[in-house]
Order: sequence, then C-alpha cells, then structure tokens
Amino acid sequence: MTVIPIPDDSLFGVDNLPYGVFSTAGTDPRVGVRVGDHVVDLARALGDDVFAQPTLNAFMAQGRGRWVEVRTRVTELVSGEIADDAVHTVDDVTMHLPIAVADYVDFYASENHASNLGRLFRPQNPDPLMPNWKHLPVGYHGRSSTVVASGVDIVRPSGQRKGPNDEMPVFGPSVRLDIEAEMGFVVGVGSPMGSSITPDRFAEHCFGAVILNDWSARDIQAWEYVPLGPNLGKSFATSISPWVVPLLALEAARIDTPVQDPTPLPYLQGDEKWGLDIDLAVEWNGEVVTRPPYAQMYWSPAQMLAHTTVNGAAASTGDLFGSGTISGPEKNQRGAFIELTWGGQEPVTVAGEERTFLQDGDEVAISATAPGANGGRIGFGEVRARILPAV
Repeated sequence: MTVIPIPDDSLFGVDNLPYGVFSTAGTDPRVGVRVGDHVVDLARALGDDVFAQPTLNAFMAQGRGRWVEVRTRVTELVSGEIADDAVHTVDDVTMHLPIAVADYVDFYASENHASNLGRLFRPQNPDPLMPNWKHLPVGYHGRSSTVVASGVDIVRPSGQRKGPNDEMPVFGPSVRLDIEAEMGFVVGVGSPMGSSITPDRFAEHCFGAVILNDWSARDIQAWEYVPLGPNLGKSFATSISPWVVPLLALEAARIDTPVQDPTPLPYLQGDEKWGLDIDLAVEWNGEVVTRPPYAQMYWSPAQMLAHTTVNGAAASTGDLFGSGTISGPEKNQRGAFIELTWGGQEPVTVAGEERTFLQDGDEVAISATAPGANGGRIGFGEVRARILPAV
C-alpha cells in the first residue's frame, strides 16, 4: 500500500484534485486524479468502470451530485493508504486530451483586450469598443475537431492574407502567428434544444476549467473576418491543459466581476457571483513575458453559458467554451502578442532575441493558479506547444 506525500506548498493538494486522462506504458488511456506529484488511477482505486473510459465525458454526464460524491471519496482515499498499482508518478504517465469535445465556442470577454484591439484596428473611433460589447458576451463558433492537448505541436497555418500595400490577396503561411491566453470551461451536463441555462444554474452544468490557448493567425483573420467572424485564422488549432480543475475546487476563487455598466439584460443577471480570481503566466521560449489576471474579465463564465443557450441552442456534455484573451490594464498583463507588441510596432526581447509574432521553433507555455480552500494556491498545470513550419 502507498501513502501519497503531499508537500505543504503543492499546487495539487486535497483542495484541488483535478481530473485528467492518462496512460502508462502498454496501457489504455483512463481517468486519473492528480495528487501532489502523483496520479491516482480511479478505475483501480474506486473500482468503477466509468473511470476506465478514455475521456471524462461519461463521468461528467452523471451530474453534480455524483461529482460531489466522488470528490468526497477521493479526498478520503488520498488521505490514507492506496493500492500500489493505483498510484503512478507524474513522470511515468502520458497525458491525453481529457474530454471528447462536443462543441467549441470562444468569447471576447476582456474589456482591456477588446479596447486594445479597438485602438489598434480602429484608431479613428473615439470609443474603442463596438456598440454591442457591453450588452452581450461577444463570441464566435470555433472548431471542436482541432482542439488538442498540451504538448501537441502546432503547424503554422496557411491561408489568404492581404497587407495594406497589396493590390490583391496572396496565399501562404501566416506571418503574424499569435497566441491568446484564456481559460476554458467544460460543460458536464447539457441542456435540451429549446431550453436555456440561467447564470445561477451554472454550477449544475459546468464541470470544471482548463487553461486554453486559442492560437490565432492575425493576418489571415484580418482579411477574412469582415463582415462575418473568425474562421481559418482560428480554426487550425486550440490547445488546452490536460488537467480539468473541478468547479468544486474553485469556491475560494469566486469573486465579483468588474462593475457592469449598463446593467445587463435580465437573462444575464443572477444572484451568484462567478468572477474568478485566477492568475496566469505566459512563457515565450522559457521566459515569462506577461501575467494576465482573469479577475479583470468583464463577463463571467456563467454569463457566457447563459448567452450561449438563451436562444434555445442545446448544450452537450463535453462542450468547451473559452473566455477570450485575458488582459489586464498594464502592458505586462496583456494576454496576446498582438497587444504585447502593439501590432508588431514594439518588439519584445525574448531569451536574447527580438520577437513580434511567433517564429518557427518558438515554444509557448501558459500556466495558471488560483486561491485554494485551505489558504494556499491550487494549480491548473500548463498548456504548452511548439510551432512547426507550414507544410
């Protein structure tokens, strides 16, 4: 039998217990929980076949009551002895995409980010925000089939682009490849078509959160997104972290959103506060270049889910929705390189080299932490990927 050591300063203590899908040499992917520097095989430890599945979807679909029950059992389990063959060190496992992504929507919920892009793209306008921005969570429909796990390299996308001095569009690899540091939220229990989910029912439907990098080809995006929305400039890849931190672990991180003025319409109002105090850090080639604060986000994830379903659109187990780029008011809090370098006009020095946008071979890692129930911090791990040349 094994007693799992949990250092006092661990980001993966009993107040966290994130879920993921892992495998060991010669075995199939299955569900585990991270505890300290170890992974507990839940199918083996709890004797429940729902955890022998290659995704979290079957477990998530069982609902909040079941999520609470399992969390209680796991908390008790990791506080005592566990069968040796149910415990693996994190260095001995391979992590996989934790969910089968049913659908993917990405929002645009940071006022600082939206204002910065407005100033970059529409400098002639006195108000950098579009007229609808403070009335609804603006978003676009992404592509679930290109959501990948941390560690999967990203091939530089190709597409049409048209520079300000080009008479006609040209086709080729993106030359303004960017990141978007975000949080992603995973739907555990869906809703039928023709119904909707109110903000105060968010915790009944949202299972947990991941770190999300919505890779963006800014030159492709700029040419294609008028008059509709992002398409090829976004759909080539979205990366998420392998550990899903349960919403149940984020109680101590819940805060009010910034003041929303004008008052949102009634369907976006609720009594529960779902702002979240989460701190992110973005590494570019091993150097931290920015620290976006999720606490600054104007629209809460509960409002995003409410808006997604208010027209009667169905929600499904495994739906993923991103927060949009997280940016604070300071330059070192901007969550996209287009902001950090001000459209490429202000290069940053990364590991001794100047950068504006991503070059082939560059590696980006985004990590995140939040307050835990026991007064310390809990971690989301990281989402990491390297840029490969276009094919």
